[in-house]
Amino acid sequence: MQPRAQPTVFHDDDEHQDQLLRCLTDQDLPLDVRIAGAFVRLYALPVTRIVHLTTDCFQRDQDGAYITFDKVPVLLPPTLARLIEEQIARPLTRSVLQPAPGSGPAFLFPGPLGHQPRRPNGLTTQLLERGLPTLAAHNTAMIAIAVDLPPIVASDLFGIHVSTAIEWAALAQDSWADYLAARKATE
Repeated sequence: MQPRAQPTVFHDDDEHQDQLLRCLTDQDLPLDVRIAGAFVRLYALPVTRIVHLTTDCFQRDQDGAYITFDKVPVLLPPTLARLIEEQIARPLTRSVLQPAPGSGPAFLFPGPLGHQPRRPNGLTTQLLERGLPTLAAHNTAMIAIAVDLPPIVASDLFGIHVSTAIEWAALAQDSWADYLAARKATE
């Protein structure tokens, strides 16, 4: 078995923040693109997982709005919560066929047939066409998560495998060590 290659495509912090702000505020972008772009940039979710999110993953209570990616609800920024509520209230569908009542929760990103999710490739293409690449955003968000959270917590919150979270934590630690070594060399 060959070891996985290290990620090499990242955004700098300013570019990452600018793209996130654009996802949250640019009303010229389609609503589904804004939400998916924010999910990638905030939570490092791959588009293949985003399209399978259902409306019942979203909850609101007196303390705020939450989305559950795996087992544990994650507090959402208020702007993103409003976008998701708008998407749930008027989902973009490309078909007159709707899921049958009682057939289970609706997809947050419904596909051409109401009972199927949207295709990930189509959503990824839309993001790219609007200057919101997913690979660099995912990698940048994963590094930020790995720096901020212990691997077991990242695994529980975002539904990634523990070994993946550990690999990202090691990569973040290595990157931080390289940065400190380079900084010390210039002093």
